[in-house]
Amino acid sequence: MKKILLIATGGTIASKYTKDGLSPQISAEKLLSYIPAASAFCTIDTLQPFSLDSTNISPQHWIQLAALIEKKYEFYDGFVICHGTDTMAYTAAALSYLIQNNRRPVVITGAQKPIDLAITDARSNLLDSLRFASHDRAHGVSIVFGGKVIAGTRAKKEFSKSYNAFSSINYPDIASIHDERIIFYIDDKDQSTRPLQFYHDMNRKIFLLKLVPGIDGRILDMLADSYDGLIIESFGVGGLPDYGDSSFQASLETWISSGKIVCMATQVTHEGSDLEVYQVGKMIKERFPILESYDMTLEASVTKLMWALAQTQDYDACRQLFYTTVNHDLLFV
Repeated sequence: MKKILLIATGGTIASKYTKDGLSPQISAEKLLSYIPAASAFCTIDTLQPFSLDSTNISPQHWIQLAALIEKKYEFYDGFVICHGTDTMAYTAAALSYLIQNNRRPVVITGAQKPIDLAITDARSNLLDSLRFASHDRAHGVSIVFGGKVIAGTRAKKEFSKSYNAFSSINYPDIASIHDERIIFYIDDKDQSTRPLQFYHDMNRKIFLLKLVPGIDGRILDMLADSYDGLIIESFGVGGLPDYGDSSFQASLETWISSGKIVCMATQVTHEGSDLEVYQVGKMIKERFPILESYDMTLEASVTKLMWALAQTQDYDACRQLFYTTVNHDLLFV
C-alpha cells in the first residue's frame, strides 16, 4: 500500500454555505471521511497549512507548499493537494517550476461543489487523485479533475460551474481515470533521469497586460518602476498595435533599456503565439530582445517568468531558463 500525504488548503471542496457565501471550513481529516474506499489502496496522513478560498492564494503560498513537500518528500510515495479551482492552474504551474524532476507524484485537485453535498464532484475527484498518486507510473506535478490527468503546466479552467472545468491546452491529457482504472496516454516516467530539484523563491514583480483595441502604450511607463517583468497578452498570434504615435515602441524601449524582461503572449487559448507571421509582430521581435510564450498557457507563462526572474535578471540567462521545457510546458521554440 502506498503512503500518501493529503495537503488541504481550502477551496470549494472544503467549503460550507454561510450567510456570506461559500467559505472553506471542512478539515483535511473530515475530507477523508467522505471517501472510505481510499483505505483499500493507500494509507493517508493529512496536513492543513492554510484554509483559503483560492482567490486569496499568492506566490508565498506556492513557496510554502513546495517547502512542505520538500520537507516530507522522503517519507511519502505521493502527495495530493486539495485546492480551490479558480487559481488551481496557477498553483499547478508554479509547483511545476518549484519542484522539478520529481519521480513522486504531486497531484492537485478540488471540486465545483463542496464535498458534503449529496450531489458533488468532490468525492470522485479526491478518490481519483489518491488513486493516481498511488500508481507506480505517476510522477511530476499534475491536476486530476473530472476523470482527467493534466500536466500541471498545461491546465486551464475553461468552465466556471460545470464538473468538466479543466482542459489540457496544446498538449494531450496525461491519463484518464474510469472507475478504478487509470489509462495512461503519456507514460514517460522512465525518461525522467534528471535529479530532483526544489526551488525556494518566485519573483512577484511580474505584470500581465491584456491588450484591448485603442489601449494607450504609455500605460507601460506607469508600470516600469514597479515591476521587473512584463507579459503582454496580445491579439491573435501576437504583435503590438501602432495607432500613429509609436507609444508602445517607445515604452518598450524604456523597459528593455532598463534591463527588464518583456514577454509576448496571446489572448487566444489554443495553438499559441507566432510573432513572425505579421508585420506588427515581426517588427517588434526583430527590434527588441523579447521573449515569446509560443504554445505555453498564460498561467505557465506567468509563473515560469516569476520562477526564472527569481534565479536571474540577466536577459540571456532568463531566456535560457524560459525556453527550457519543464513538465511538458513548451513544445515549439
